[in-house]
Amino acid sequence: MDAILLGGLSLFVLKESSRNQLNNHRKDGWFSEHYRQRTGMKLPHGDTVKDVPVDLPAGELEQVKMDLTSGMFNRKWLQDYRLPDKYYTIAIDATGVMSFEKPHCPHCLTRKSKSGKITYFHYVLEAKPVTFAGHAISLASEWIENPGGEFDKQDCERKAFVRLAEKLKKQYPRLPVCILADGLYPYENAFKICEKNRWKFIFVLQDGSLKTVQEELTLTRIRKPAREWYTIKKGWRITDEYRFQTGIEYHEKYILNWIQCIETRNKMNTGKPKTAKPPPEVSNFEYITNIEPDKDNVRAIAQGGRLRWKIENEGFNTEKHGDYELEHKYCRKSYNGLKNYYTLLQIAHAINQLIEKGKYITDILKLRPKETIRNLWNKLKHYMIFCSPFEVCHQTEIRLDSS
Repeated sequence: MDAILLGGLSLFVLKESSRNQLNNHRKDGWFSEHYRQRTGMKLPHGDTVKDVPVDLPAGELEQVKMDLTSGMFNRKWLQDYRLPDKYYTIAIDATGVMSFEKPHCPHCLTRKSKSGKITYFHYVLEAKPVTFAGHAISLASEWIENPGGEFDKQDCERKAFVRLAEKLKKQYPRLPVCILADGLYPYENAFKICEKNRWKFIFVLQDGSLKTVQEELTLTRIRKPAREWYTIKKGWRITDEYRFQTGIEYHEKYILNWIQCIETRNKMNTGKPKTAKPPPEVSNFEYITNIEPDKDNVRAIAQGGRLRWKIENEGFNTEKHGDYELEHKYCRKSYNGLKNYYTLLQIAHAINQLIEKGKYITDILKLRPKETIRNLWNKLKHYMIFCSPFEVCHQTEIRLDSS
């Protein structure tokens, strides 16, 4: 079982993109021998690996993943990225995994286009700690799925969040958490869940959300900023204006705080007189939070709210387009197999993030600025195929003896 699951995990750790590609490398050159020497196990065929995720209960592998991330917190690997030096920023968001033109299983979600065409798809809600260094590691996953048979309403992200919150609190009961989420989450039940679990939160506030709160903010939005921050980055002069308001009552149950950041980006003079200067770029970010802001911490809280984008960029976008091939149909017929392959992908992505952001890889990238992570992985696989592990060991011994 260890060898089979490690073989499934290696599919994503080595960024092979499909079972067929790993099978081809398995037969090439010295690849399998390198794998055996490094892991102490033989690399199984992809079809052998596939049979286990189909039959293994999805909750078993999900628990393994959560146990691994618990160990990460116990070792305090991410403690330097806490907000403000206390709370781990956990981003919550959902993403599509697969879509089909015909029903894949009884649990498929459905979407009907204007032309009447029905698409069947699978969605999953993720909780990932995100950091300024670019980490987006899966803590827990909750599938957004219909119960099967007849039902009145489809499952949705808000319903899945209730289940995900229970899973997070059970697995990480004492973890100091700050939930980051988009404009779907400023509603009463989300506030209730965070208050019950003693979690902090920073939610995006959209124009149509929390009308009673929006009315209180009419005058605050036109006041002078409480704090301004200036930075220069890659030829742009960036001005951030911060406003905030505390003690906003909502439904006489919750005390909320509001933060606004208006960012203006001006292109700096390039020294070329004929080059037309582009107009300023202005962006408005607004958040609702239960962390009380002041002039000293308002920028840190706002920057924490903007970290939510990491789950989409460093998280889902990397998993879909960064050689993990999240939307690839690794298991076309089994819904249980689909879940387990997804969990293996999340574990592999976590392992690779810790490797790629470690000292050895970052030192290589500093010495070779034009080098890419993708190219380094390709070189590793080429090394495993074309370089004999026996010759490498022999040469290493000669160098040690001569020294």
